[in-house]
Amino acid sequence: MPGDALSHDPAELRRRIDTTKAHPARVYDVFLGGKDNYPVDREAAAAALAANPRGYLDVRHNRDFLRRAVTTLASQDGIRQFLDIGTGLPTAENVHQIAQRINADSRVVYVDNDPVVLAHARALLTSGPEGRTDYIDADLRNPAQILEQAAKTLDFDQPVALCMVAVLHFVEDAEAYDIVRELVAALPSGSRLVLSHLTEDLNPENIRAVQRTYTERGFTFVLRSRAEVERFFTDNALDLADPGVVPAHHWRPDNAAPVPEQPETPYLDTLDAIEKVRYYDINDVTDADINVYAATGGKA
Repeated sequence: MPGDALSHDPAELRRRIDTTKAHPARVYDVFLGGKDNYPVDREAAAAALAANPRGYLDVRHNRDFLRRAVTTLASQDGIRQFLDIGTGLPTAENVHQIAQRINADSRVVYVDNDPVVLAHARALLTSGPEGRTDYIDADLRNPAQILEQAAKTLDFDQPVALCMVAVLHFVEDAEAYDIVRELVAALPSGSRLVLSHLTEDLNPENIRAVQRTYTERGFTFVLRSRAEVERFFTDNALDLADPGVVPAHHWRPDNAAPVPEQPETPYLDTLDAIEKVRYYDINDVTDADINVYAATGGKA
């Protein structure tokens, strides 16, 4: 099925979807205001929000970091190829929409292993005529398969931006570093790594409370320090771009985070706490709200 997202067997796809267990991509979708999730995912998101009522800002600012990073790489660094691993469900401003708005011939390959994401892959394959997009149904833990399939769309003789945004905290230590090492080794000179990661450095009490809600549901959830996040770059001889590894909202802020359209108050009053999150403005963020490090780096 890798590299051929539109030819999946619907019956096989339904068999793979487990609606009894929360999935990280679908919980993330809940916080972004998406609808491609199940009651068990909404329950997991609600539990995390109860543990940290401002926790939605981690998710939303993580996504806004991706917007700014892709914009910077496409507009200032001339990057025209993106490999987005741990894509998640389609949302507003997917990577190809940002990149192709700047450079119409950009090529983007998305990778995820959630069958619900695969079911909605068509929304990620709406490339403009000058560019290309593809979707690979594969596990982050199989970088060789990802690289083999991505080479059908991307030219690995030209720079590639490897996007690993809010995905590595679902992988244990040794394996996480090995995965990044194998992926970066395959990239040519001039390539970039775009990475974000949850941490307990910044507001430990809040994020540990969230961590407990997720581990109780069987998620691997590894919180890494700034030094441990920096290792993803330094271990692979990548040059960290300014401003280095910083809280996500401090990575080259442009004060352009989208502000959701507000519904009428009577309607808003009918929603529960997790349903209201999609309408919150994230521009009131403070340092006490964020538990995500973000950074980009380049390969010489």
